[in-house]
Amino acid sequence: MQGLKARAAAIFGVAMAAAVTAAIPPAPAQQAGQVEVPGFWDPKRRPERPDLGRLSAIRFLTEEDYPPFNFRGPGDQPIGFNVDLARAICLELNVTCTIQVRRFDTLLSALDENRGDAIVASLAVTPELRQRVAFTDRYYRTPARFAAAKGFPPDDVTPEKIAGRRVGVVAGSAHEAYLRAFFAETAIQSRPSLEDALAALKKGEVDLVFGDGIALAFWLNGTSSEQCCAFRGGPFTESLYFGEGVGIAVKRDNEALRLALNYALFRLWEKGVMADLYLRYFPVGFY
Repeated sequence: MQGLKARAAAIFGVAMAAAVTAAIPPAPAQQAGQVEVPGFWDPKRRPERPDLGRLSAIRFLTEEDYPPFNFRGPGDQPIGFNVDLARAICLELNVTCTIQVRRFDTLLSALDENRGDAIVASLAVTPELRQRVAFTDRYYRTPARFAAAKGFPPDDVTPEKIAGRRVGVVAGSAHEAYLRAFFAETAIQSRPSLEDALAALKKGEVDLVFGDGIALAFWLNGTSSEQCCAFRGGPFTESLYFGEGVGIAVKRDNEALRLALNYALFRLWEKGVMADLYLRYFPVGFY
């Protein structure tokens, strides 16, 4: 079950504590200062507003152990990117919204047992899960990125430009498999963990680290990096290696709710609400 969540490495739980204050290509990213805000909705394909006459409330299911997406805030209230997104959806649809916090490994069962209507908890879209639930359009995905010391020259990282360079990566990960398939001329250095690879980057033992873009973004923005490094190249979003992305899950027979959620997601992106949420929770963008 744990693998169903689009989890980044554990290091961004630490970074968040200090900072809590391709099948279909993404739509062009919005510019917000120096942060690229991804979008996954085609403005030429505007969904029609669905009939919401029978939709009076949505019971969202989420968890509390995945900052900055879902976690406990002041007064033990659930907060985070996913939680704020759920609340924004209900405002857009003008329906009552409840948010139930459960253990991640119980969310699908709770949906099956009609204890909630929709799961908004960074649930990764997979072919296996599509047999059990229906997903909305994806509202984020976790790209792979390179990080390097700020003095590292190339910004456009290509296999030719970094041939022979030492690249740290987590052993046995999808990121390592991708490097070996497409950056085979680099000097790949497999490490037991992302933390170990990043420590090697700070010491100058590797020239770049390749890994989960969200985890790297929080490391770059946190105190552990000591502002040593920055993203280089990317993002890399090949679904075969890095997944299809994340959507909101509903029962397979609840097409009316899925269409309503899709409509709301598009409208929130169109109005800039999605960009505001992204910038609030990801001060160093991972795209």
